Parts: sequence; structure tokens; C-alpha cells
Amino acid sequence: MVSPLLLGIDTGGTYTDAVLFREDEGVIAKAKSLTTRHDLCEGISGAVDAAMARSGTHAREIAMVALSTTLATNALVEGQGGRAALVMIGFGPDDMVRGGLSDALGSDPVIFLPGGHDVHGNETPLDMTALDEALPRLGRDVSSFAVAGYFAVRNPAHEIRVRDRIRELEHKPVTCSHELSSRLGGPKRALTTLLNARLVSIIDRLIGSTEDFLATSGIHAPLMVVRGDGALMSSAEARLRPIETILSGPAASLVGARYLTGLDEAVVSDIGGTTTDVAVLQGGRPKLAPDGANVGGHETMVEAVALRTFGLGGDSEVHIDDRGLEAKITLGPRRLLPLSLLAETYGDSVLSILDMQLRTTQAGRHNGRFAVRISMDETSSAGLQPQEQALLARIGSAPAALNTLLAMNSQKAVLDRLVASGLVHVSGITPSDALHVLGRQNQWNADAARLGLQIAMRKKNGAGREIAASPEELARQIVDRLTRQSSEAVLSACLAEDGAEAINPSVSLAVDRALKRTPGIARFSIRLDRPLVGLGASAPVYYPAIADMLGAESVVPADADVANAIGAVVGHVRVKMTVIVTSPEEGLYVITGAGETVTVIGEINALEVARNRALAAANEKARQEGAHDITIAIEEETLAPEVEGLRKLVEARITATATGRPRMTHSHQ
Repeated sequence: MVSPLLLGIDTGGTYTDAVLFREDEGVIAKAKSLTTRHDLCEGISGAVDAAMARSGTHAREIAMVALSTTLATNALVEGQGGRAALVMIGFGPDDMVRGGLSDALGSDPVIFLPGGHDVHGNETPLDMTALDEALPRLGRDVSSFAVAGYFAVRNPAHEIRVRDRIRELEHKPVTCSHELSSRLGGPKRALTTLLNARLVSIIDRLIGSTEDFLATSGIHAPLMVVRGDGALMSSAEARLRPIETILSGPAASLVGARYLTGLDEAVVSDIGGTTTDVAVLQGGRPKLAPDGANVGGHETMVEAVALRTFGLGGDSEVHIDDRGLEAKITLGPRRLLPLSLLAETYGDSVLSILDMQLRTTQAGRHNGRFAVRISMDETSSAGLQPQEQALLARIGSAPAALNTLLAMNSQKAVLDRLVASGLVHVSGITPSDALHVLGRQNQWNADAARLGLQIAMRKKNGAGREIAASPEELARQIVDRLTRQSSEAVLSACLAEDGAEAINPSVSLAVDRALKRTPGIARFSIRLDRPLVGLGASAPVYYPAIADMLGAESVVPADADVANAIGAVVGHVRVKMTVIVTSPEEGLYVITGAGETVTVIGEINALEVARNRALAAANEKARQEGAHDITIAIEEETLAPEVEGLRKLVEARITATATGRPRMTHSHQ
């Protein structure tokens, strides 16, 4: 019997990938299409339709669809996302400085309400007066709400009451902290909840676009989404908890790397357009971050792969510092739209502007740079300041050269805010353009790339010489810089895994000498103890040189360009439910988590109730997430020190982990 046909989709910052896969045959067909931010459906249909055409299969044969994405990760790295209001119950302004919460909040509003609970779930009365007064104003200003209560993981009642009040009066998405984590640490949990609220609209749009495409294509199969730990979740759950999809793409690529290489131990580095993600395979499984995912500098409570994300990719912004005797090139962290891609999309108008800028004797400050609107939809400009709306209107439907668009220095800050809001892209030279000039990449317009590099190489260094003699020389400098920065990124991730974060590869003289193989009486060298697996469309171009620089074996598998989409379809559903038992007084035991707080008599009785609750909740949650053939494992951690010769239960944590294959359409169960 033929195994079911599965469809994997990965929506990245630059490309959307599609893979058709059968367990007994592997990859049947694959395709790529540009990610279309203004309408994600276009990019998804472009990739899936091409893969379907190559395979000769029919939509009705597809039994399950799995989606991975870097959109949530990219949004956090680039500081994007909707404006959210944070409601803190039982916390005060002093708590905002803990866990990086005030930095993450930025200019978004926060409301403090009296209330919350203690460690045993006993309440301080909740007062929602401040919320009721603020809601009419906040409803106009924000797209979603985040609610965090003091000890809400022990008793979520106040978070639920506040959530219900907001939904009743404002009908906006609301995220509660107890829905995302069962761990203590209020400010960090609040930060995770705030980020979740900001991501709701982005992930909602992606899942909605995917579902629309599947419906119109006649694909009637369950849609699963890859979580940050590599497991699968149902699309309905992903809409409620989009924060769990941060690091979804990288987690899928790790699962894909394991499948494609068969390696149990490896360093895996995935280069995309916007970011490079580095993680470790240990014992055939992705290593998980012990304290939660760190993305864009934010420490979250999301269980995810132990991953380091760097703002470095094929579309990274090229910075040329011409103040020293020798010009210095650095890349990232911002993603630009490559000039070669801009000209491929908009044609001769881009080439003629670049040609004119090259022929002018006086170089403009913003030569070789354009602004492009992501969406012409008028509703997308709602909530902008007047100067932001005015600048957005001037960009129009065609790319606008920054030299003419930015009449005053102050407008640069306005443009940056439009970029941060996800409404505008800036286009300029990138490593992708450098590869087009060198003839190592050819899918877009190489003429625009060459013109862009010719404009950039007119810059003079401190010695008065042009920074490069030819576009090819500048292109090689850019590619060399990407090799070096990638090596530093991989090395810093490996050092962090080894507990040696104090060594910073980008400033260490010893590391510099080792990477450059500098001759000397004292010679430094660096080697990795396992292969370096390179993933991503440009991995074959860059990773052999990066692995060589790091003294590692280079492994670039045949389907490295679609490893994320492969990882999405070979994944499993895995959920954890934690129930906690505490003892406020002799003989009495309080059970919290996975349901209402209850008090029972007797420790043995309490632990049995907690186990049964954890097992039932994990089984139910796994079914909600779209799993069948479920197996459940249970772990217990007990803190019970002896005090004056008597054992005293402080806390017992019972965690049930349910694992199963994703449910498929009936004919393939």
C-alpha cells in the first residue's frame, strides 16, 4: 500500500517553499516561489502549484498539510508586529524593569490592576476600574491585548475575568499568560504574553492565507503548524498561541536536517534571506533551550530549540564604512530587498534610475536605495501619524528613489518607522546582488545588481582611493564578509553551547588569527568536533568556505534548499501538561494546573489526583492539536526537604508528555 501524500510548506522572509512527500519514497517534488508579503496566498500558491505540476499528483490525494514559517521570528528580530496593550494584575511599575519587560514594551500602553494570587492560589481582590476607564481609548489604539496576573499559573481566575471583559467590550484578540506557560516568573511570562499578542495578526494572516489557498485548490486535509520545538500543532491552536511558532522555521529545518543527513551529532546552520539560525543536533534530537527561546534579544518562556538567530542572510543590508584608511564592510541585521529582485519585479524604471545615479558627477547620499510599499490597501495605513501617512502616500505604487523621497534628514526616521511597521521595504545592495555580479546566482536581474555595486564602489576610503577597482572586486569583498560573519555566528553559538559565552568571536584577536590562519611563532587554530550542516538555498555557495574556515566537515544535503518544508511533514504532535501540588499547611494539598484549583487531604491522594489530571489533560490536548495513535509518558519532580527530621512537601511537578502522528484525511488513517 502506498503511504499517504503529504504537503510541506515553509513561508520564509524571502521565499516560500513547497514539498510533496511520501514516507516510503521521500521527496517527490519541490518548488520555490517568492514570499509575497502583501498577499501571502500568492507565494504559497506559486510554490504549491509548481510542485503539484512537477509531481503529476492531484489535490484530493493530499492527506495532511504542514506549515513552518519564519514570519514570527523575523517580526521579532526586525521589531515588527501589531501594537498591543499589556494588562498587569497584581504587579507594580517596579516589576517592569525585570526580565527586559519595559524594553520590550517600548511605547505600547500598560495598565496596572489590583489583584492576583499567592503561591497557593489564594486571591487578592481584583479591581477592574482602571481597565474599564482605559478600554474605550485603548480599543482605538491597539490591535490586541496581553494579560498577565500575579501567580496566574497557580490560579488563572483573574486573567480569565479580565480577558472576558476585554472581549465583551472590545472584541479584540486577548492572550493570557497562563495559556502560554506553567512556569513561575511573572515579568518573563508577561513579556512572552506581550510578544504573543503582537504576533497574533501576522500569524492569523498567514494561516488564513494558507487555508484560503487550500480551499480554492481542492485540498481538504488537516493543516498543522510547526512549533518552536519542532513538534506540530493544529492551525486553530497556532492562531491562539502564535508565540509558539517563533523559531518554527528553524525547528523544522533541524528536523529536516536530521532526516536528510541521518546525522545524530551536528552543528546545523540555516541561511535565509533575513537571518542565519544556528543550532545543535545531539543524540538525533534538536537541543532545546533550557530557559526558553531568545529571539531578537527577548528572553521568552517558549519551549523551543536552543537556537541562536543572527540578523545575517543573503538579503542583509551592506554597510560600507569609508572613514578609515581601508574601507570596512559589515552586513545586517536589517534585511533589504535586493536591487536585482527589485528590477526583476518592476523592470526598466529601476534600471534607468540606477543608470542616471551612476552618471551624475555628484553622488547622492542615498544613491542605490529605494522605498517600496508592501501593500496598497488603504486600511494598512490606519493608526499612522500624519507625517508617516504623508510619506507613505508619496511612495505610491512604484519604487521611490530615496534621494528624491527624503527631502529632509528628519524624514529618514519617519521612513524607518514605516519599515518597522511592516508597511514599506527599503531596497539596496545585498550579498544576493554580489552573487549575481559574480555569476553564482542568476534568478533575478544581474544588470541592476551590477549598477548598484558600481554606485557603491565610487565611495572613497580615508586614503582617497575608490573602495574597489571593479564591481566584481566589491562583490568578492561582500561574499568574503558574509563567510567571515557566518563563521563568527556559528562559532559564537558553539561557544555558548560549551558555556564559553565570554569569548566574543567578532572582537577576539585569538579567534581572528585562527580564522585568518595568520602565520606566527604562536599559531591559533579552530576545529568543530562534529560536521557543519549547511541549509538554505544559498548553502552550497557559502557553506563549504565557512566549514573550511571553522575546520569542520561540510555537509550540504541534496534538498538543503527545502529542509524546512521536509522537517514540517516528518514531524510529530507532542504536548506537555504540568500539574503542581503544594502544601500550604499540614495534611492539606493544593492541586493547580490543567483545570480548576482544588484542595485535597493526604499526599498520596493528592499525587494520584494530579497524575490522573495530567494524563487526561495531555491526552485531550494532543487530540485538540490533531494527533492520533497517542502515547503518553509521565515525569515527576518532587521538592520535599527534611525539616527538623520531618519530611515537608514544598512542591511536586507532574508533567505528562503526549506524542502522536498528525491526523490525516479519513482515507489515509
